[in-house]
Amino acid sequence: MNKGYRIGTGYDVHRLVEGRRCVIGGVEIPNALGLLGHSDADVLSHAVADAILGAAALPDIGYYFPPSDPSCKDIDSQKIIARAVEEIGKLGFRVFNVDCTLIAETPKLLPHIAAIKKRLAETLKLSPQDVGVKATTNEKMGWIGSKEGVAAQAVCLICPL
Repeated sequence: MNKGYRIGTGYDVHRLVEGRRCVIGGVEIPNALGLLGHSDADVLSHAVADAILGAAALPDIGYYFPPSDPSCKDIDSQKIIARAVEEIGKLGFRVFNVDCTLIAETPKLLPHIAAIKKRLAETLKLSPQDVGVKATTNEKMGWIGSKEGVAAQAVCLICPL
């Protein structure tokens, strides 16, 4: 395996539904609708974890946290990120930085970006300056535009320990 700098990408999507919390990037966002999933359905954290694992050519989060495993029910997705960091550490890597984009019509994310950056940085053991978080809409097009769900993309650079 190449021991230089490596890049990985991640993508995730979750449906918005009633009766669930809306957790994004480890931050609970007040919203009438929450994200549906086996875990806490934190769409951003799932994309970040997959980007970290992908940078080291490891399997995706479903391998480590299968939906069929009852112990993963409602798990805090910061634990999923921490496990991804642990797995790349076993191979002699650490996270150098991440950059993320959230795509959503609702909830409005701008007021929460600083808290999300801070929470992700804590989990990743990085400075908030090494964690990029942006939000955009889908211009009211498609299922995201009709407020049916939220998507997230992430890219991660890892480097040798």
